[in-house]
Amino acid sequence: MKSVITCDMEGVIETFNKGAEEMFGYQAAELIGKKRVSLFSPGEIVLQNVATWLENASNEGEHITETIFLRKDGTSFNARIRVTPTYKNGKNNPQTGYCGVTEVLDKPVEVPIKWTTYLIKALAITRMPFLSAVLGPAFIAGAYAATYSLDAGQFNWWLFTLTCLGVALLHLSSNVFNDYFDVKDGTDDANTAYFTQYTGGSRAIELGLINLQNTLRLAIVLLLAALTIGIYLTIQTGWLTLLLGLAGAFMGYFYTAPPLRLVARKGLGELTITLAFGCIVTLGTYFVLTGQLSWMAFLIGVPSGLLTANILLINEFPDAESDASTGKNHLVVTFGKKTSIYIYLFILLLAVASYGWIYALLDFQNIWITVVALLTLFFGLYIFSNMQKHYKSRELVKSNVNTIILSSASSILFTIALLLG
Repeated sequence: MKSVITCDMEGVIETFNKGAEEMFGYQAAELIGKKRVSLFSPGEIVLQNVATWLENASNEGEHITETIFLRKDGTSFNARIRVTPTYKNGKNNPQTGYCGVTEVLDKPVEVPIKWTTYLIKALAITRMPFLSAVLGPAFIAGAYAATYSLDAGQFNWWLFTLTCLGVALLHLSSNVFNDYFDVKDGTDDANTAYFTQYTGGSRAIELGLINLQNTLRLAIVLLLAALTIGIYLTIQTGWLTLLLGLAGAFMGYFYTAPPLRLVARKGLGELTITLAFGCIVTLGTYFVLTGQLSWMAFLIGVPSGLLTANILLINEFPDAESDASTGKNHLVVTFGKKTSIYIYLFILLLAVASYGWIYALLDFQNIWITVVALLTLFFGLYIFSNMQKHYKSRELVKSNVNTIILSSASSILFTIALLLG
């Protein structure tokens, strides 16, 4: 018995023969056009090996290996698979997908998993690389407090470190809750058009790195850890610390969680992200360090919050069709991709203008803020010009990456500018 499965370049299953039905326990109608071939492998193998198999197949014409596969009922079996590239339009035209021919093996098969794979697994499940979106505002607030509000030697590094850890845990908790609710309401399952790390959430559940129930458990554990730190900081600094932390947790949780599901409310989700990943963090961090509330501490979070909102916005482009099918009516679904390019530009210009307001409110004494504003503007306009050319294609992914770089770099430079001030 041989299983023959073909898929497109995104891994979406296109054909599934009778041998595949018998071997894996699925019916073809369950999978064709709906699921990816990663469904058949343990998550760690997908993460560590599958990309290499496909690359070798494309470069060398085939890739043969022995591995472990999973049936529909969760049982595993040992197998040999031969992967070859497919060309629907002829070999003189670009590759269109892959074909995998699988045979069951009676002998034992071992697929060693590296420790780095487990580390990458943890990073993927929590989307930890995106922590810059929340740590940037915390650093900005710390720099502002140290330079403009506290005397020499008054900066409390212990409280600042705990604050950064607390907001990081809140962010990770929100990420995992978002994945849980996006899978539960069918949003991620509906997204078969793209497969990159910038679309469709973490894909951790789809890749078999974690199941739905454990995703919920992990999100709760991360939230409780953040709450523990928040309670300690509240004891040290006052009840407003807990209030601000709960506000951030509320916005992060209900971004995708029912009944509010803020992401589906035509711009309210993007506004929520601006506050949660900007102003709330800077205000809360500043309060922990100084024991005071300040409008300036709120305003210094506006640029980073807006630039993070643009990360969200540009990541909505490739997901728009699938999101619309599940009622996830964010800005790109509401206004369409072409108009949303100019929404991106508007948010960018608003972020640059907010640097100008901050410069003015600091009595025009910190010229470095104008340097940050100009660099943000020029790089942002470069991204915008590329969006205009590629907003309908996979080439947009370069702008996704650059938008993340812009947000992180802008926060770092603003932190330095405040310290220099």
